Amino acid sequence: MADKEKICRHVAIIMDGNGRWAEAQGLPRADGHRRGAERVSDVMKAAKKCGVKYLTLYAFSTENWKRSPMEINAIMSLLGEFLDNKLPDLQKEGISLRTVGRTDELPSFVRKKLYRVIDATKNNKNGVLNLALNYGGRAEIVDAVNKILTDKSRKNNEITEADFGRYLYAPDLPDPDLMIRTSGELRLSNFLLWELSYSELYVTEKLWPDFGEEDFIKAVESFGGRKRRFGGREEK
Repeated sequence: MADKEKICRHVAIIMDGNGRWAEAQGLPRADGHRRGAERVSDVMKAAKKCGVKYLTLYAFSTENWKRSPMEINAIMSLLGEFLDNKLPDLQKEGISLRTVGRTDELPSFVRKKLYRVIDATKNNKNGVLNLALNYGGRAEIVDAVNKILTDKSRKNNEITEADFGRYLYAPDLPDPDLMIRTSGELRLSNFLLWELSYSELYVTEKLWPDFGEEDFIKAVESFGGRKRRFGGREEK
């Protein structure tokens, strides 16, 4: 029987480096985001090969609104195209689309496409593609606290970690086993601050547009060689 601690069910990815990739190629930043969007299909294929059921992608953060209007518009347009083009594949593979983040603040045309694909794929059971959109780890924790404060069904003033987890954006998803970050940056960038508490981290120097199936498989294989102690001591 497989060691349950070595089974990588959920992988979260900080897809970093689209802009730097474009600049290195002498291209507009929008071209980097387009190339980055194309990499998602490759990584989804690799996740299926590796038996990864849940894939969470940091697609747009709460801080990304600080970028230029031109770049933001390009990202939103690409997101809309991605949703239109990806629906047939999601249905074919039996993958449901989920989101975490303050999606109500996204442009209306994106929200409509997003909710349409979520509704169309909600009964798919083979896996989950979870997009972090207008997402921030601190915002998620603040939103969870506000839900708790306004939950009139609560009868106990004390709250446990398990209770708190039920107020997060996706309480039914398991915490990520592995978090991958491209572009070599060594920080979490406000991503899944609660959920990544005991996740294994894998950082690669490759920029996201150059990150493919083989790179994903290599990261998951690396996870298989880790010893996860969750704060305890390794048994001798």
